[in-house]
Amino acid sequence: MRRFLSLTSRIVLLTFAASAAAQFGSPSPSSSPAPQAAARPTRPTPPTRDPHSPGFVAATELPDGTVPPANADGNFILGPTHPPAPQMSVHAGVPQGTVVQFIMNSASSTFYPGIARKPGTFGTPDPANPARLIVTTSHPAPYTRRVTVYVPQQYVPGTVAPFIVGADGPDSALFTALDNLIAERKVPIMIAISISNGGGDAQGSERGLEYDTMSGKYAEFVEQEVLPLVEAKAHVKLTKDPDSRATMGGSSGGSCALIMAWYHPELYHRVLTYSGTYINQQWPYNPQTPHGAWEFHEHLILNSPAKPLRIWMEVGDRDLFNPNAMRDNMHDWVVANENMASALAAKGYHYQFVFARNAGHVDHAVKLQTLPEALEYIWQGYPIGPHQEHPD
Repeated sequence: MRRFLSLTSRIVLLTFAASAAAQFGSPSPSSSPAPQAAARPTRPTPPTRDPHSPGFVAATELPDGTVPPANADGNFILGPTHPPAPQMSVHAGVPQGTVVQFIMNSASSTFYPGIARKPGTFGTPDPANPARLIVTTSHPAPYTRRVTVYVPQQYVPGTVAPFIVGADGPDSALFTALDNLIAERKVPIMIAISISNGGGDAQGSERGLEYDTMSGKYAEFVEQEVLPLVEAKAHVKLTKDPDSRATMGGSSGGSCALIMAWYHPELYHRVLTYSGTYINQQWPYNPQTPHGAWEFHEHLILNSPAKPLRIWMEVGDRDLFNPNAMRDNMHDWVVANENMASALAAKGYHYQFVFARNAGHVDHAVKLQTLPEALEYIWQGYPIGPHQEHPD
């Protein structure tokens, strides 16, 4: 048992028109504030998407219950049954890592002093531009966040280790997978750092500000405020080599994982995302990236030189579809991830995209089925085994 050391196509379905929820988008800097909704409208059940729809990427249909090869680039379709991978269970005789937790307070952060959106309020569409959302009830608010650090038993104290940073932690499934994969010599001996968000969700919230902002700020926050504490409190040394660093997350945490590596490829080269929120959800509005993370597949990937990134992505056939897609066509998670795969292929990236049948948003069963293979994929090409640099 681990020890816890607490240190304090574009598919637009017209049947959704009547239930438009003005929850996602970006605010306008110039429009007059619009009234806030009193309550969040009920979001309709997402439709089930066909991976062979027109405009979707061509993909290899896998036998039900199987996952792609860990050394294969490209697009794959999982069957409807999602058995957990053997590495997602604790096994007798497998060395188990230590987990260390500590708390970070917003009062100590120069990057994120804290905001929150007033409970029961949400943004409203800008009448002049329905792709933008107006949020008027966000205000300064303190928070605390938990940081959870997994240290494999095989880690040699004093050596410099590769690591993976995850959003919305702690992630016990990741830690179990690493126990087994490290023992099987399928991934390097690495530290895992799960960082809890600052609270709330979407525009006007601390989580939304951290995860949906298209800039290098969150990666810089992790580099300057989180990693030094990880080294001090978990008694580890973390590599500075970007090829030895990975990011991961689900939903907005997934888009955040790519945002970290995209804006700071000198820090991260490996990215793993479930149901990435590659949609129009950035707040505050930024005219340089007016469509938020939708810009990745709309402009940024295609119009930029290829970066040295290796990316694993997943989306479910019943992944999120917000009725805001009726007004701006940028709130469909399935279309966004399909577009991502197309853009990455066009630029020659090493990527693997998994479309999961019978799966919802950040589907737990799919994660248990695919996480070991995904970790193997993103760490492909990295020396496996007792490879650790020694500090100068």
